[in-house]
Amino acid sequence: MSYPSRDEILASSNGWVASFLNFLPGLGSGYIYQRRWKPYFLTITASTTWFALGFFLQGYSEPSQSEQIIGISGLFFISIVTAIEANLAFKKAIKKTKAEEKIISSNKKGWFK
Repeated sequence: MSYPSRDEILASSNGWVASFLNFLPGLGSGYIYQRRWKPYFLTITASTTWFALGFFLQGYSEPSQSEQIIGISGLFFISIVTAIEANLAFKKAIKKTKAEEKIISSNKKGWFK
């Protein structure tokens, strides 16, 4: 019994679902769906750092409307980047698994190829 490779697991997921899950909450949930742990923890770290930076720079004062827009824009940027990256990784895995299937099928010898 052979276990599926990392690329086979990634290719078996849906690219649009991973992109949607990364975009909507903006916390890398699509990476959990794709079983990609390093990008997930990097996204969580980036979001937490962005939130903490805004919290500590604000101090005890009430944030102005422009500061609120900057904070939301940063989280929106993180979610856009992760959604695009998840879709690109899915497409790359699909290409790689299709290329591997062609190599395996071309190596068969005999009457029934």
